[in-house]
Order: sequence, then structure tokens, then C-alpha cells
Amino acid sequence: MSSTPITEAHTRAATTTVHVLHTGDVTIDRALAFRERTIHPMPYTGWFRSKGKRITVPVSAYLIEHPEGLVLVDTGWHAAIRDHQREHLGRLAYSMYQGRLPAGQSVTEQLAAMGIEPEDLSFVVLSHLHSDHASGVGLVEDASRIVVSEREWAARDDFGYITSMWDGVEIEPFAFEEVPYGPFGRGLDLYGDGSVVLVYTPGHSEGHVSVLARTDAGWVLLAGDVGYAARSWEQSILPGVTTSDEEMRASLSWVRAFAEREDTVAALANHDPDVTPVTIG
Repeated sequence: MSSTPITEAHTRAATTTVHVLHTGDVTIDRALAFRERTIHPMPYTGWFRSKGKRITVPVSAYLIEHPEGLVLVDTGWHAAIRDHQREHLGRLAYSMYQGRLPAGQSVTEQLAAMGIEPEDLSFVVLSHLHSDHASGVGLVEDASRIVVSEREWAARDDFGYITSMWDGVEIEPFAFEEVPYGPFGRGLDLYGDGSVVLVYTPGHSEGHVSVLARTDAGWVLLAGDVGYAARSWEQSILPGVTTSDEEMRASLSWVRAFAEREDTVAALANHDPDVTPVTIG
């Protein structure tokens, strides 16, 4: 990926580009990413499972350089994951997965290398509020707007969320509107021109959204955790934990169909180890 600084002039670029960033990685039981049939009641936790069943996958964030400004999708790990991981995640989460954030890979460190400060961001879009997507939100709290779907925000006190990660951060829940994309035709047209569309793709979480960005090269679909890798939607493999298997299958089916469109240049799962940092568009 190019490290050329994005200056004030670049934030009003004539075209849209998508920068794929890796903000460290996470080690999980493979059953959390790809559901398994087993006598183990909760294999996704990794509890009482061999280390050979654990996998390490990237934790991604994305910077969309749009003519109307800069949009960050997800925030990856907070720098606290380096030295205070157990406290940051809590004992329960830490017993199931562990993060890693090498020096220079936090979202703000990578943005700074591109000449961008958090206050330069027009939007921070949280696909959902699970820790590996929202952990670093405090690093970018000076962005103009930080948004998450109303349905995801309403579920924030449910099991699986770590609410301390966004303590003191102003997050704006948004309502779904009718959009021409997604398994349920709901989402939000971020700029009102069809160039960046947040698409309601539930199943992994109550209010999960994927993001569509229209570039000169074609559509880029940021599928978040609809699948942990492209094979998730190619083979209809559900993750280990869902809020609704039916909605999860519908979301996987839609992503697969959109990924196969001739005008789609990339469909990216957040944790796909086959996806490397790159600029598209």
C-alpha cells in the first residue's frame, strides 16, 4: 500500500479509493470463524480444545478516500492490547481469544503515516461493536462523526460486547432506510449519492452492516464479519456464533451474489488471511 501522505487537497479527490489496513491480528478457535459439528457444547470458546485448533487471523480496518471526505470503517485494536490486554478485554473474553498489535499498526499510527489525524475523518463507521472492530474507537474519538446502526447500539449490553471500549466516546446511532442492496433492502446511503452505502447484513450480530464503496475500478464490498473469509460465503459456512442462523444465511447469500457481479472488483472479509493491505480504486 502506498504511504504517500493524504493532504487536505487529497481529501476532496475526484475519485474514491479504498485502503485496506491490518491493525494487528487475533488468535481464536477455528470453530469461532467456521462452525463445526462436534460434541463440544461451545467449541468457539476454545475452552478444553487443543492449541492445534487455534488460528491467527488479521484484524482489518478500511480507509475510504471519498470526494466528500475520509471515511474510516472499523477501528481495529486499541494500543492497550499491547500492555494491558487482560484488563482491556476482560477475563472472559481473554480466555477465548487474544489480540496482537505490533508497533506502528494501530489505526491512528497508520493514519498518521498517511498524514491523517483523527479530526480529519468525516465519518467513522462501526460495522458492529465486537471488540476487534470497536476496540480502537477511543483513538479516533475526535472524528467528525462516529456512527453505528440503531439495532447494533440497542444490543450493546448483550453478551459478547465490552462496553468499556467506548466509554466517553460520542457514538451516533443511525436508523435504517430503504436501499437497493442487501438481503433485506435496508441500510444507509452515507452521502446520498449511492457512492458509499451501509448495508444491513445481520446474523453475526443484531445490527451488523457491510459497506459498499463505488470506485472507478468497480464496487468494493467490505463485508465485515458476514464471513471470516471468502470461503464463508462461497461455501455457506456460518461462523461459530450467530444471533440468527436464518439471517446469517441470507447475508452470506447476498454477499456471495454481490461478489460475483461483473462490476464488483473486490469483496473482502475483515479477517481473511488471504487479504493483504492494499489500495483499491
